[in-house]
Amino acid sequence: MPGRKLSLIALGICLAGGALLASQSGFDKLATSTATISPTDEPAPSIQATGFAEQAETISRSRFLPATTAGTLPAIVSDSGPEAQLIAIFKKIEANQLSDALLLTELLLRQHPNYRLANLIKGDLLLARTQQIQTFGALQGAPAEKVADLRAEAIARLSGYSEKPEKNNVPRYLLQMQPDQRYAIVVDTKRSRLYLYENDLANGGRPRFVADYYVTQGKLGADKLSEGDKKTPIGVYHVTSSLPRQKLADLYGSGAFPINYPNEWDKRQGRNGSGIWLHGTPSNTFARPPKASEGCVVLTNQDLDSIAKSLQVGLTPVIISSSVEWLSFDDWTKERNELNKSIDSWRSDWESRNTERYLKHYSKRFKTGNQNFEQFASQKKQINAGKEWIKVKTENLSVFRNPGKEEVVVVTFNQDYRSNNLNNLMKKRQYWLREDGKWKIIYEGSA
Repeated sequence: MPGRKLSLIALGICLAGGALLASQSGFDKLATSTATISPTDEPAPSIQATGFAEQAETISRSRFLPATTAGTLPAIVSDSGPEAQLIAIFKKIEANQLSDALLLTELLLRQHPNYRLANLIKGDLLLARTQQIQTFGALQGAPAEKVADLRAEAIARLSGYSEKPEKNNVPRYLLQMQPDQRYAIVVDTKRSRLYLYENDLANGGRPRFVADYYVTQGKLGADKLSEGDKKTPIGVYHVTSSLPRQKLADLYGSGAFPINYPNEWDKRQGRNGSGIWLHGTPSNTFARPPKASEGCVVLTNQDLDSIAKSLQVGLTPVIISSSVEWLSFDDWTKERNELNKSIDSWRSDWESRNTERYLKHYSKRFKTGNQNFEQFASQKKQINAGKEWIKVKTENLSVFRNPGKEEVVVVTFNQDYRSNNLNNLMKKRQYWLREDGKWKIIYEGSA
């Protein structure tokens, strides 16, 4: 029988082999490549002008993955999602083993019958047996928009699965977790990926990578500004509550975890809106496209159920970035120590009752409640004039760097303030901004 052409399904082969195509132009180039496949799965000519074998060897040695034995999938820690199965399917297609690829696809569909991407691949594999295919999602009448969504999901899943952070790198944002914060979440909207980190107390509270998951963000991307703009916010947030499936519409899947958007920094920047949650998918949907929510971060139900075990209401930080910055442990330690030194200097200068020195820790742009810097400074001078002694303790300290162009960190701690005429315990939150090379407080209030 004459050979058939299968193009664009090579998307997955190329990604599995290491050609991590993030741009539309890259995908268009890939679309011009074709794989010659026999409908009887007989040995067929090798793939032309693609270099998939060489790419597979390159990625196995790349800095993102540990070395692997030739012909095996990389042994990496990841989520419980379908990425490994998808790569295995595309490798079978690369080898012109269509029957095996179809079998693996059907096994994936047994696990997730409503997985639309797997159904699309199955349709292409069946159609390739009888006719020439010139497009990804070649079934007649397939909506172009839906196919594009599934193609975007394939790119996001496979590139996210392959591009792991280096073993000794951590997200720049997780500078210090308080001892009772067991885990932290970092979301990379550019990669449609959520990373779960453990607070490794045995190693000085260093963040330890646990797993990562594919996620959906807002329909119009990230950097939310206003109510209804269909964007996902960028910033440092915390889980505020847990909503079980029984109290939710089916849209939200197996549960939801609201976060505190807008936070104090968002409000200061004029951002508004509400109802930003981590949540699951409807019962008839396994996964949603990379950009499909009204602004929430959406996981498959099985992935949400997996991370739900790690989420602590009122404690777990959720840091959302447009593109995660990574630090080596040495650079992370240096940044952390610098900030801790600034925080302790602020505390010490407060205890000294030297109000001028104490106020040097505050930005001239400082605001808290209805007070600006001048009003705040005047009040502090008046209060400190009546103090004979001051003692301040800061405990359960957390320090998270805010993603974005401005250098901002969010500092939260339990403050134990004592003086000759007042004792006060409170949970305080401060925003520190780097100005002229020095860290200054630009906001503080109760947390």
